[in-house]
Amino acid sequence: MIPVFPDAKVALKGKKGLVVGIANDQSIAWGCARAFRALGADLAVTYLNDRAKKHVEPLAQALEAPIFMPLDVMTEGQTEAVFERITKEWGQLDFLLHSIAFSPKEALHGRVVDVGRDGFLKTMDVSCWSFLRMAHLAEPLMKNGGTMFTMTYYGSQMVVENYNIMGVAKAALEAAVRYAAAELGPKGIRVHAISPGPLATRAASGIPEFDELMDKAQSKAPARSLVSIDDVGNATAFLALDGAKLITGGVLYIDGGYHIID
Repeated sequence: MIPVFPDAKVALKGKKGLVVGIANDQSIAWGCARAFRALGADLAVTYLNDRAKKHVEPLAQALEAPIFMPLDVMTEGQTEAVFERITKEWGQLDFLLHSIAFSPKEALHGRVVDVGRDGFLKTMDVSCWSFLRMAHLAEPLMKNGGTMFTMTYYGSQMVVENYNIMGVAKAALEAAVRYAAAELGPKGIRVHAISPGPLATRAASGIPEFDELMDKAQSKAPARSLVSIDDVGNATAFLALDGAKLITGGVLYIDGGYHIID
């Protein structure tokens, strides 16, 4: 009898993955990276800038990441430089995790109908277009198929108080995931958006009244609890396995007790 999944410690052995979005040890990307590494994957890890480096470098070392590079997607050429390094050193990429989002304070804290053009474009650039750019660069490296991940939130589907323009950006991101999954699926490349519900991360701290949002989400969740970054990491790592290849793409909601593929 052939097991559905190999031994857990080597389930991703030989696989190469890029993790974008670790800011500190509370980051969703950190929970995912730990899960990938625990299953045997080799990881390339990025950090935003010099100020972030001191927080991310010890985590990259713990992951034994052979590639550790700066990546600010708004800085011309940095995204391309990361993929050039991966191409040179690995010549392949089996999975990609995009776990970044940004909106200028004046755009995020105001009404959607009041958002200025510059704030809107910056929000969409970092939160949506950067994923498509990475998908474009990753595609030729996924010669034998692969998996691409990004992070979303329920505010893309329903109006969530104070989520504001980020809800618009996440809706665009989810649409991008669906189209990318359809376009890349014939090549064996799966594309997923993971929606873990509200988590106390550095990025989430910029959302007004976020504590109240977390309390409300917890009270409505079937399990009456919120997921952790490790829960998200385990679910994401599962989708990177070859045994999950029939789940070809879409939005996965992991929010306190229910799990839905859309």
